[in-house]
Amino acid sequence: MLLKTVLVVALFMTIWYRLPGVLATLALLLYVVLSLALFKVIPVTLTAAGIAAFILSIGMAVDANILIFERTKEELRIGKKIVPAVEAGFSRAWNSILDSNVSSLITAFILFYFGSSTIKGFALVLIIGVLCSMFTAITVTRVILRAVITRSRFASPYLYGVGKGDLDGTEVARG
Repeated sequence: MLLKTVLVVALFMTIWYRLPGVLATLALLLYVVLSLALFKVIPVTLTAAGIAAFILSIGMAVDANILIFERTKEELRIGKKIVPAVEAGFSRAWNSILDSNVSSLITAFILFYFGSSTIKGFALVLIIGVLCSMFTAITVTRVILRAVITRSRFASPYLYGVGKGDLDGTEVARG
């Protein structure tokens, strides 16, 4: 079930966002590996509630990437070059990502403090997942994307999910 969920999400991200979707999929795979490694170190038992929390945190990791990539597409549509558009995408999405993740962490800490053992397991997995998802969605995706966008063969807006009909008539180039 978990593998199917990750594969469906990876397929969606790749089809919809093209190059950033592929890079986000790599970050998502790192997220899964990192989370599962932390579950081993902390000793987390993945009950049904824990698996639900893990899938929820996968959704949050994808949500962060979607916010970043949609903001990047907006910047490309108004004619910004690739590098400034990507940087603006990360910058403009940061507040939304931070708000959603902090509110989820607050909720998870409250659940952990007041909940029964099943609820504590859900909360612990959610806390680990949210922290890992923030790291991979913000840091890992940004590092990989910054390394890629400096290459001229990746300068086409099409590779970032923007079609020619979406542009406002200005030529978008690598910047």
